[in-house]
Amino acid sequence: MEGTGSGIRRRVSTRKRSRRSLRETAAAPSGAGRGAGGGEEAPAHNGGEEDMCDGYDSFAENSFLAHVDDLEQKYMQFPECGIITAQPAFDKPCSKSTETSESEIIATDGNLTEVRTRDYCHSPKTLSLQENVTIEPGDDLLYDVPCSQALYLEKTEDSTSDLNKPSAKESYPLPSHQNLNEIPVEQPQEKKKLSPKSTESDPSRRRSLKDRLKSAMTGNAKAQTPKFSKRKQLKEAILSEEINVAKRTMESSSDDLGPFYSLPSKVRDLFVQYKGIKKLYDWQHTCLTLTCLQQRKNLIYSLPTSGGKTLVAEILMLQELLCRQKSVLMILPYVAIVQEKLHMIGEGSRGAILEITLAKILYTSKTTQIIGMSATLNNVEELQEFLKADYYTSKFRPVELKEYLKINDTIYEVDIKAEKGYTFSRLLKCKYSDNLKKMDPDHLVALVTEVIPNYSCLVFCPTKKNCENVADMICKFLNKDYLKHREKEKCDFLKNLKNVSNGSLCPVLKRTIPFGVAYHHSGLTNDERKILEEAYSTGVLCLLTCTSTLAAGVNLPARRVILRAPYIATQFLKRNQYQQMIGRAGRAGIDTVGESILILQEKDKHLVLDLVNSPLENCYSHLGQEITKGIQSLLLSLIGLKIARNLEGIYDFMCGTFFGIQQKSLSEEKSLWEISQKALEGLIEKGLLQRQSVCKNGEESQCDLQITKLGKASLKGTLDLAYCDILYKDLKKGLEGLVLESYLHLIYLTTPYDMVSQCRPDWMIYLSRFNYLSSAEQKVAAIVGVSESFITKKASGQAIKKEVDKNIVNRLYLSFILYALLKETNVWSVSEKFNMSRGYVQALLSGAASFSSCVLHFCEELEEFWVYRALLTELTKKLSYCVKADLVPLMEVTGVLESRAKQLYDAGYKTVAHLANADPEVLIRTIDHLSRRQAKQIVSSAK
Repeated sequence: MEGTGSGIRRRVSTRKRSRRSLRETAAAPSGAGRGAGGGEEAPAHNGGEEDMCDGYDSFAENSFLAHVDDLEQKYMQFPECGIITAQPAFDKPCSKSTETSESEIIATDGNLTEVRTRDYCHSPKTLSLQENVTIEPGDDLLYDVPCSQALYLEKTEDSTSDLNKPSAKESYPLPSHQNLNEIPVEQPQEKKKLSPKSTESDPSRRRSLKDRLKSAMTGNAKAQTPKFSKRKQLKEAILSEEINVAKRTMESSSDDLGPFYSLPSKVRDLFVQYKGIKKLYDWQHTCLTLTCLQQRKNLIYSLPTSGGKTLVAEILMLQELLCRQKSVLMILPYVAIVQEKLHMIGEGSRGAILEITLAKILYTSKTTQIIGMSATLNNVEELQEFLKADYYTSKFRPVELKEYLKINDTIYEVDIKAEKGYTFSRLLKCKYSDNLKKMDPDHLVALVTEVIPNYSCLVFCPTKKNCENVADMICKFLNKDYLKHREKEKCDFLKNLKNVSNGSLCPVLKRTIPFGVAYHHSGLTNDERKILEEAYSTGVLCLLTCTSTLAAGVNLPARRVILRAPYIATQFLKRNQYQQMIGRAGRAGIDTVGESILILQEKDKHLVLDLVNSPLENCYSHLGQEITKGIQSLLLSLIGLKIARNLEGIYDFMCGTFFGIQQKSLSEEKSLWEISQKALEGLIEKGLLQRQSVCKNGEESQCDLQITKLGKASLKGTLDLAYCDILYKDLKKGLEGLVLESYLHLIYLTTPYDMVSQCRPDWMIYLSRFNYLSSAEQKVAAIVGVSESFITKKASGQAIKKEVDKNIVNRLYLSFILYALLKETNVWSVSEKFNMSRGYVQALLSGAASFSSCVLHFCEELEEFWVYRALLTELTKKLSYCVKADLVPLMEVTGVLESRAKQLYDAGYKTVAHLANADPEVLIRTIDHLSRRQAKQIVSSAK
């Protein structure tokens, strides 16, 4: 058998079946095979108390190993019979001229009679395994070996070169394989007889097999045998092969795609199973097969809202992960390869940060692919130039959108071809009492009752308070029949909502949810928003009154979208914002049409015509406007990361930014060079950069820039550079008299600066909380510069002669809130005590946890602040969790919030492993208010 040129791999099932003896196996006729049905399978190995010798009570001559010897000798004596001998531990490694071949299963029918081998030394060939014997899973001489031993033999497959050496040991290098049951089978040599010399060597080879089997069995006698399913293994083999095909397809220049856009068919099945997507839209197919994507070029694609853009992004990400095995960067909250809703580049500090990220990637990596998607783009040529990307667009919408305007009791349809931009549609027919007219002058009740409860509806309101008022008002005039619609589900939902809120429930939601109505805005906690969104998606809620943030961040479509007014707070709507809101109208696969209705007053009529008919606004860079978070932050990181060393290098980088491309239109007074120079001077003044003298050819020149220790600390802490010098001073001052009797002083130092301006203290509450402070905590207030007399005068409305820094006063008030949270951990009770929305309190806690981590990293770079490091580490953990430590692992599972984690923990599910092994049906019976869908999601996520 030494001249074997290639090996054939096949799968051997480790499930027990009705077995023949090994001697009968050797004598089996060539035509012996199982029928299509194959007979019943016996139960899988238990593995717990299994006899590892499979019924044999010794290693004597009548044992299983003796049968192995006999059968092996019989095979050795008749190599010309065409019997394929299984010698997993004795395959001779191929020489340079004869290398091991790799096989692919290309037939998956019952008999599995064809195996294709890819020989790396010879041309591909197909071998038939039907000459003299049909090998079945039960016929293999190693079939009865427990899978722990099969694993041992498999791992020693490639170590056979040491067996012929006198000093061969019992332990060999253990190569790994993807499947436990993938055992190599050696190909017989045609018409080749064994020489006497080779025959003489066989007993030692057989003895080695026997000895090693004994050693393996003895060593693994107590090992538990894993359970395997032949059907599952076959599916895994097919999936593995599809992935290999996809990889080769992606690496080749061929236009031939894999089973599902270069992905395994399993991916397609998962989209059908979990998302109900059976077929892609035509535009999605066209986009995914673009030549630029096959060549891994950058791409921007733009479609109306609800067109299916995210699905394309998901498929592209899976191609990177599965086929190319490359990393994928997601810029949250918008799904991306390195992608974002590109119109966000033009929105304040968020846009500046996005632009900085993309600019660095473009400058430093030539192999990273950037995919950008957006529903609202106008000046796409400039974005293409910035991202060096191709562009694809379509006007496709899965559901037709009809736009309407409502003025008084008349409905007009938007028509850009009409002279006025709109045409008469209908009069609103509704019978309003005098009281209803007074309460609902905009006829909202009439508009929503045309749709709900059978269809869904969104009502966008200008302010958070208006959301709550509108929801409450609508429910006051709804018919009592609405209470009966999905009554039990709404009752369960209310209980669930109360559970996630630690027993508390908003009085407005308590009144509106029985009617299927709720409000949605940032004043709610994250848990509340998530559970409301889920209830709306499943139809338990049919109407949401919401703010514009829902249009930008959450995909909750509706049959009808109503804009309560053309304003966000006091600012008139922009065209992009209007498009985002009305884009939620029409649910693919559910509705045949989507409707949007914009409610107008006569005074806004002329403004709205421009709103609905004008082109989209251009997208502009905010790198120059957001100085500290924008251009200064960028330049500091360029010097700190050594991407650039001087003004010339900075200028070269800036020319490739979105700001550099738009610079002439954004700033006609100053050139890009002058803007860059001024930003660098600002960094030097702050002490974040310093000039470094460089000698060239014996002459000294001041041209290079170097980051200072303060600059490194600011960079590592990812601080807004507007606050880095303030933080340094506060920490320095804190060292003079750091109060460690409580966490209040540390909390003050880690209270986010950017949330101070939003704070509006309630002075009576401020005074009340001040009076509850201990002497050590009052000392903290004195150190930062806030006295009790000042708070008393503010609460009583007295005149203040000596003003105190407003920012310090507000920051201390926020510190009181965080300090209360640290002790109580209940957002509801703390928000009530301080008369603030629970959403704001939760956002403050999240911001403080994040900023505390930033301050910790800042201190790590500065030796003078070493005393803060251990203290801030502990505080950061407390702020991050503010829940029971035992619940934290459970809350890492998707769908498990704090209240749900407490339920699971109390029910005995105390680890992620417990959840992964849970039965969803048992969870449903054990955990109150847990739906089957939620239970399956929790178990799947835990696994």
